[in-house]
Amino acid sequence: MPSSPPTEAFPAHTPAASQVFVTVLCHGPLTRSDIGGRAGLSAAAVTKAVRPLIEAGYLVEDVGEETRPSLGRPANPVRVDGGRALFIGVKITGDEIIAVLTDLCCRIRVARHLPLTARDPGAVLTLASELVRELLAEADGFGAPVHGLGVAVSGDVDRAAGVVRYSPFLEWHDVPLAELLGMTTGLRVTVDNDVRALTVAEQWFGAGVGLSDFALVTVGAGIGCGLVVHGRVVSGAHGVAGEIGHVVIDPAGPPCHCGNRGCVEAIAADPAIVAAVRERTGVAVTDAAGALELAHRGDQGARDVYTRAGDAIGRAIGTVANLFGPERVIISGEGLAAYDLFAEQIRDAFAAAAFGTAAQCDLKTRPLPFDEWARGAAATAIQSFIRSEARH
Repeated sequence: MPSSPPTEAFPAHTPAASQVFVTVLCHGPLTRSDIGGRAGLSAAAVTKAVRPLIEAGYLVEDVGEETRPSLGRPANPVRVDGGRALFIGVKITGDEIIAVLTDLCCRIRVARHLPLTARDPGAVLTLASELVRELLAEADGFGAPVHGLGVAVSGDVDRAAGVVRYSPFLEWHDVPLAELLGMTTGLRVTVDNDVRALTVAEQWFGAGVGLSDFALVTVGAGIGCGLVVHGRVVSGAHGVAGEIGHVVIDPAGPPCHCGNRGCVEAIAADPAIVAAVRERTGVAVTDAAGALELAHRGDQGARDVYTRAGDAIGRAIGTVANLFGPERVIISGEGLAAYDLFAEQIRDAFAAAAFGTAAQCDLKTRPLPFDEWARGAAATAIQSFIRSEARH
């Protein structure tokens, strides 16, 4: 490996210190008074938490940039030094591996893509390790250590154990991915479901910053949902909370790979849309781009398929609003390329399904390039490092 794995521990040894750092990471620069107000901590607790973080170089005090006069010492803002540490994020899809090198503020510094020629764990492990080696070499030029590796995979992922229990796109069962990648890369490894990983990135660095309760719904190859309730990403007792793709919308609808019929995913995911467009139009479209082009050319059969998909997604979002009462639902994923075809149906179906004031939930579309999924994986590595949850 180009860089030896770091052994440095993050210098936040109490929950309050971690809370202070995350507050500055998400909202900074902030004065100590502002940190205390946002974190609900006393001035003494903030001072105690900030001091070792500044001494270790994770926080920087912008001396001379006073935000307002105060009694005693100046109210200098404190910010995170993003260049103090680096992280690697890897997103594994059914046909490629995407890897990014980020700084501590989860800003992408380098991105790499490799096509996936085989899906068995050994082949994927080899390619992922190759990409990590490349990014470790790149990291040497930034002058900071790589403190963790995050990996995002679709399906049922046990983050605590570092095991992919089941990934339908990869056809994996019980793969101890964190252990395997830890052995081949020498890094601390965090493995999580891809939608949950993207939700972490949105919570700390994106459209969910400052929100106590929100949901992220992704549309594309599958239909996923990440949930943040009372400020925490929810995975549930069995790790599959938020699987709205398998909420049954039409019991007589098309079969789903989960064994049910008429799931949201069986109606609105890209493979389902492609199959339905072929059936409705008789045109041999082979992928989502072909189906989208046909619909944009005005083919009514193709447009009807997208209308039905939008209705299913909107009803699913309405279910999320009814059950969890989020302040905002962020809609993202590669399927947003078709948003103009089903945006109205999503909003109408949501309004019809949402009960009472749940309909006041803010729906926000957020198109994200695929590199952002790998950035989400890096965000889980940053989270694990700060909270000392890393596996090795």
